[in-house]
Amino acid sequence: MTKQLNVHNIADLRLAARRRLPKGLFDYVDRGTEEEVTLRGNRQAFDAIRLLPQPLVDISHRSTQVDLFGHTYRSPVCIGPTGLAGMLWFQGEVQLAQAAAAAGVPFALSTASIAPLEEVVKHSDSHPWFQLNMWKDPNMSWELVERAKKAGFKVLIVTIDSVVDSNREHNRRNGFTVPMRLTPRNVLDGALHPRWTLGVMGRYVFGPGLPEFANYPAALKTNLRGKIGKRDGVKVPKHEANSWDDIRRLRDMWDGPLVVKGVLSEQAALAALECGADGIIVSNHGGRTLDGSISSIEALPAIVEAIQGRITVLLDSGVTRGSDVAKAIALGANAVLVGRAALWGIGAAGKEGAARAIDMLTSEFDRVMAYLGCNTVDDLGPHHIYSKK
Repeated sequence: MTKQLNVHNIADLRLAARRRLPKGLFDYVDRGTEEEVTLRGNRQAFDAIRLLPQPLVDISHRSTQVDLFGHTYRSPVCIGPTGLAGMLWFQGEVQLAQAAAAAGVPFALSTASIAPLEEVVKHSDSHPWFQLNMWKDPNMSWELVERAKKAGFKVLIVTIDSVVDSNREHNRRNGFTVPMRLTPRNVLDGALHPRWTLGVMGRYVFGPGLPEFANYPAALKTNLRGKIGKRDGVKVPKHEANSWDDIRRLRDMWDGPLVVKGVLSEQAALAALECGADGIIVSNHGGRTLDGSISSIEALPAIVEAIQGRITVLLDSGVTRGSDVAKAIALGANAVLVGRAALWGIGAAGKEGAARAIDMLTSEFDRVMAYLGCNTVDDLGPHHIYSKK
């Protein structure tokens, strides 16, 4: 299937997904918030960084392997947590987990996934990651943590940068809402994309039933039409009163590695360290929350300097090339997470598309390592980044 797609980079996968998916669903994945200043800034910041090649180095024994949280992976390209993957492809989260496991890279399952976490973990590697959204009622969050622990997840990621609903105007223009509402616009959108309508929604409707947020707490669990049984579901309440005490509580509850996602300042990084976190993810949510935010790659150096290697530092937001991976690691990240890149793979060709996304990014990264004279990921450093004296 991927050969028929004729894809050579992540941008090609994006275009293939765009052709197959309804516009509303594609834009939900692809676009950012308000003026999309942050979304554009993520890409511009990576493009502004220049690399310094290091020739005449024996690079014949290169390895892209990386150690994260006591586990060795084949590549520093991790699949980050993303919602609604199961709407892009039938059982999309399972497909993503399978692709990641086969490639030997981490996969983080989102709270907002369609497939139950107990099902996804069966298709993951031996060290699966789970991402937690905090609810207004903390007991609902603790309930989900215990459920993930019981299912066998090893790494817990808690997202801290999505405390209110973001202003994604394009979703309203497209008539794309969660809960879903049938409108003339999105009905026509589905009719114009029969492969998705029959291959995804048709398989759900005539199989297991209309998709639902299978990992929401029991009191909030709804299908995508917002129904709980025979009644309308309630609006999912954000945890606007969250604090670092929530991280301390999670540290007490969770035996394995705990990672805080959504860090963009030295102060937040040091607070996560003080609360006992094992890692942080430098992230602006892919430009999907605060518009006008600093890019992750711009924030990274100061955070790395503050942390001084005491915990693992990951980065996401804007990674679409292997050179982006190299830039992030050279500036101090241990690895990167990709969200849209993996979803474009799923949207284009399911598991095969996701596998292709991982392979392209890892292959590109390996090639960049060669040009930079690096045999291991640890060889990358600030000396590979050009700066004017």
